[in-house]
Amino acid sequence: MSPEYTMQGLYSIKFDVFSFGVILLEIVCGRRNIDFDNDSTSLSLIAHVWNLWKEVKSLDIIDSFMAQPYNSRQVSRSIQIGLLCVQECAADRPTMMDIVLMLGNDVALASPNKPAFILNGSSNISDLPPVAGASVNEVTMTELNGR
Repeated sequence: MSPEYTMQGLYSIKFDVFSFGVILLEIVCGRRNIDFDNDSTSLSLIAHVWNLWKEVKSLDIIDSFMAQPYNSRQVSRSIQIGLLCVQECAADRPTMMDIVLMLGNDVALASPNKPAFILNGSSNISDLPPVAGASVNEVTMTELNGR
């Protein structure tokens, strides 16, 4: 779900664009975002793809079962379009009409901004800053692990 809906309950016309971007990245990677196994320092598939994109290694995320040979330019373009769709700010995301044009034509693509749901450098819940208003009375204890 888009960040504006998840965090604020706001529905925008870019809601479907965000979902499309997640699906596009899942197809290229051969992994579902929800089932992303944390074998890296990222907490989600989107974060993992973003980190590889910043390191100019985005093709490392390609599903190993993808038919060989594949067109690396088209796959890289698909990853970039997926990242454009999952940008944090809804206003930065393209419209579905723009996405159709990007996929069907060889138009220049913008560089994506930071995706939604990316923690700023922290990959561990215990490394996150305390939540405002949370109890620090040392009397109660919250276990982060399931029972």
